[in-house]
Amino acid sequence: MIESELARYPLADRVKRIVLDIHRREKQLSDDERLLIGSPGYTASDPNVVADAVTALALGKNVLLKGPTGSGKTKLAELLSHLFQQPMHMINCSVDLDAEALLGHKTLGSDGEGHSRIDFVPGPVEKAMKRGHFLYIDEINMARADTLPILNGVLDYRRTVHNPFTAETVRASEGFAVIAAINEGYIGTTPLNEALKNRFVVIDVPYLQGDALKALLRRQSSLQDDVLLDRFVALSRDLISKARDGQIAEEGASIRSLLDACDLAAFMSPLRAIRRAIADKLDDERERAAVLTIAETLFDS
Repeated sequence: MIESELARYPLADRVKRIVLDIHRREKQLSDDERLLIGSPGYTASDPNVVADAVTALALGKNVLLKGPTGSGKTKLAELLSHLFQQPMHMINCSVDLDAEALLGHKTLGSDGEGHSRIDFVPGPVEKAMKRGHFLYIDEINMARADTLPILNGVLDYRRTVHNPFTAETVRASEGFAVIAAINEGYIGTTPLNEALKNRFVVIDVPYLQGDALKALLRRQSSLQDDVLLDRFVALSRDLISKARDGQIAEEGASIRSLLDACDLAAFMSPLRAIRRAIADKLDDERERAAVLTIAETLFDS
């Protein structure tokens, strides 16, 4: 089955063999770990996007997925987890992210005989490294600049990190890989410093458009009306254009929101669906009006 899935992408034969060899290795995964393996829900506008990411991971590189909000970066990461059949531990970055959120924390436990003890609960970085799993760092440029240096050794050839909570130097097991995602220019983000960015192979993840978008909407939403699907594809094209021009925020062009609108449009008027799923998510009144103006040119009330 995996061979037929890999055949969808323009992969070098050597890369295919590496991925298939990974599948042939005996893996002792718990039920909880199997739940961390992603699903094949990403549709590529260009099959090279997937092929290049698979190639980089197969060669032991870190991958940085760069693209606008809602372009499908997390879905692509889940597809990569699926293709490699690797559990994926996730970190959602924010200004509150600290060493404990990455590496783990101590907590008060019991030895089963009524005696209290201090237990260490490993964080996603330590879990992924020790078990040889994938680590996904979402919105990496949302993290504070003083937090990211913790990952320097994880991301370079050393593949190690010193855990100050256990005084242990954690070394990555075979199979460990890092995928990160970035929304450049988004409010609350800061540019990655060059030293950190140089530790990644960068994959640009564009918005899905045209026939590929229509196929995705038909497959993943409740809406099956061919005419309406064409109009939602046209709506997406116009919203992406407005987002690129800076007239609406990127989330206004999110494929995720478009799917929500299509789901709702199967049970209510498309204009109302667009208002609920897309326009009302925007904070700026002018941006909401711009979305609805575009929608009104495409859909009847």
